[in-house]
Parts: sequence; structure tokens; C-alpha cells
Amino acid sequence: MRFQLMLLSAIAAAVVSTSASAHRAWLEPSATVLSGDDAVVTVDAAISNTLFHPDHVAMSVDGIKVTGPNGELVDIMNAAKGRYRSVFDVELAQQGTYKIASASGGLRAFWRDEEGSRKMWPGRGQQANESEFSTAVPSDAKDLSVSRGWRRVETFVTVGAPTTEALQPTNEGLELVPVTHPNDLYATETATFKMLIDGEPAVGAEVEVVPGGMRYRNSQEAIKVTANEQGEIEITWPQAGMYFLEASYRDDKAAKPATVRTGGYSATFEVLPL
Repeated sequence: MRFQLMLLSAIAAAVVSTSASAHRAWLEPSATVLSGDDAVVTVDAAISNTLFHPDHVAMSVDGIKVTGPNGELVDIMNAAKGRYRSVFDVELAQQGTYKIASASGGLRAFWRDEEGSRKMWPGRGQQANESEFSTAVPSDAKDLSVSRGWRRVETFVTVGAPTTEALQPTNEGLELVPVTHPNDLYATETATFKMLIDGEPAVGAEVEVVPGGMRYRNSQEAIKVTANEQGEIEITWPQAGMYFLEASYRDDKAAKPATVRTGGYSATFEVLPL
């Protein structure tokens, strides 16, 4: 039992961590609100200890998907991966709002073999193929713990007037649905977002918002909120700047063979001065 509790704690921590020393995955666009007919945005993608300061490892761009104002996918351009960050361009040929996102997830299992060694499936950094579960995980595995979860990282960019087609949820994993448009955020004003888990209100989802620039201050200055019965949260932005929102969710309503459902979500927002 103790081993299972340790595994479940490790799973929750892997989905999302809000500790000061946690590695956070983020996408930071060079601009979030643009105008004109030939707009291009450059995006930094990294996993770091310090927000918006690449100091750990570059994020892979293989899973990056850009949804355009018409709901269709847009190719990224000029992608390059360095030691601490990846970078790519997005041509904003259409007027409206774009969602830039990376998402992954599925089943994950932990158990002990006959010698007592810790085993996991899929391997670290690998994507689960659910059809392989019955052959990859022994049916009589000792201390077996199986979870089903998704991790999503997003940011938003708008050219001209804001639109909402790209903001529609996939209904898979933990997601944020803007009530307040994500490119219409201003200092001292309150924004409302709705958290969903597999398309339903993520009641009780824990959310933390941290301002950028933490490299230059002693505290995170985090804002912590919990999703209400409708899955909604409200954030009052104390000042202009870049912000990182991170959310986590967990329950026991997982589809078999999992017994635990987890969700992790993060997004980068730009808050403008009034």
C-alpha cells in the first residue's frame, strides 16, 4: 500500500508541479497582439527552472500544433532546436486568433517485478500505444498502478480582431476555455476562464498564476485559485507583463484499465497596460 501511495504521488507530481524549483514547460511568443497583412510571430519553446528564461532543456517542436482562425492547422516555419530552447516562426496569414499548443498523454503504468525492481510503461519520454497495454504490462503485476492523463501547453496570438474558432476544446484531458478572450487581458482587470476535463467542468482544479520576470525577484508572487462548480476561475492581473498559468486535476473517474485520471495544463498570457 505504501508503494502504491508513493507511485500515485509521483504521478501527480509528474503531471504538474507548482514548487519554486519545478521544471516548467512553456511557449512564449514574440508578440500576442499584432496588426497588418504580413504578420509573423516567433515562438520560444523551453523547459526551465525560471519562467521565460531558458536554463534547463529545449522543448521538442515535433508535437507543436498551430490552429488558425478558421480552425485549420497552420504549419510552423524555420524550426530550430538549441541546448536550452527551441524556436520557430508562425506566419499569420489570416486575421483572427491562433492557438499554439503541444499536447501528449495516455495510459501510464507502474509496478514491481518478481525481483522487486520498479517498472514503468511506456518508457520515459515515450507515448503510450493503448493496444499494447495487455502485452506490455503483466496481468499479475505486483503493486500495479495505472493512470490516464494528459499534459497540454499553450499560448495564443491574435492578428486584428479577436476570434474564437481556434479556442474550441478538444474534450481530451485538462483544457482551458476562455470566457475572457486570452488576447484581451489588461492590468487590474479580472479575466474569467473555464477549466474542462474531458469536456466536462473540472471542478476543484487547482490553478496557479505566476508573473514572468521571476529571475529578478525573491518570491514567485503566485496567485492561487480553485475552479468552482462550473469549472470557472477568475484572475485579477496585478500589473502588465507576461504570465504563466499552470493547472492540475485528479480524480478516480478514469476509463479502464486506469483507476486514476490526471490532467495538467499550462499557458502563457500577455497582460497589457490599460
